[in-house]
Amino acid sequence: MTIHHIAENNSVLNTFLSEIRDKNIQKDSLRFRRNIERIGEILSYELSKTLSYNKVDVTTPLGNKEVQLPTNDLVLCSILRAGLPLHQGLLNYFDKAENAFISAYRHHPNNDQEFEIVVEYFASPEIENKTLLLADPMLATGQSLVAVYEAIKKQGIPKDIHILAVIGAKEGVDFVAEHFPENTHLWIATIDDSLNEKGYIIPGLGDAGDLAFGQKL
Repeated sequence: MTIHHIAENNSVLNTFLSEIRDKNIQKDSLRFRRNIERIGEILSYELSKTLSYNKVDVTTPLGNKEVQLPTNDLVLCSILRAGLPLHQGLLNYFDKAENAFISAYRHHPNNDQEFEIVVEYFASPEIENKTLLLADPMLATGQSLVAVYEAIKKQGIPKDIHILAVIGAKEGVDFVAEHFPENTHLWIATIDDSLNEKGYIIPGLGDAGDLAFGQKL
């Protein structure tokens, strides 16, 4: 897997990352969602540099201009519910992409810290031999992404895969790298060092779904 760690180079991305982490600023759910969306736009721009392009002639009021336009058949799949603001950011740039949605959540069968990933809902167009963009803002243990990919494969095998995430833990990044195809690309805004005993990213930002949409039962 090829890892593209965007925050390794300083940019305006740092501003958005600092605000979604800040425990006072992140209380503003609207601002939190918008910052996740803007991070998605930055990831999309960086990813777009690796797509396939063909020459197209565009007619202007004063003449013709040859431009290069992307040719990939994109399917954008987000993991509910935390992935929705990130999905919108990606869709702002890849506005012709087809859209898919899949659910994944941690189930604690013994009411302790051990959990399994449950995938219950999947709605998708045809993905066989297309470019799959798989969006999940928090890459913690990596188990959700792997479980989601196993469910998606039952519907078809994409031509190539791009994972897009906002914050990840090194352990989760390594886990995903072990379980996804070698030609997968990971586009991640920033990577933190560790997970706590509950499998949450440290220092991370908390629960992205709760911060974006309110606390769940």
